[in-house]
Amino acid sequence: MTKPFLFAALLLAAVPALAGSFASSASSAGSATSASTSGDDKVVLQARADAASFVASEGRIRGARLEAALRLLREHRVDARVASDMQLAQAILAR
Repeated sequence: MTKPFLFAALLLAAVPALAGSFASSASSAGSATSASTSGDDKVVLQARADAASFVASEGRIRGARLEAALRLLREHRVDARVASDMQLAQAILAR
């Protein structure tokens, strides 16, 4: 297996950690954090259509919701900072 393929496979396997771990990590942080966290999860979920367009167009179509989700994931997840836009878009779709 090539390194990029292996990394993509591992990233897709960790989709819940990338796109959906906000709620679980915030549950112990208090209600204010939980409220903002559910908003973060909503941003990622709303980016699915844009992520599908991005993946289908091989990165040529970049929607505003996808851009917001990518920015959000990279702000909150260290592992998302090293992932490509395509890998994150695929992870959003796999969720």
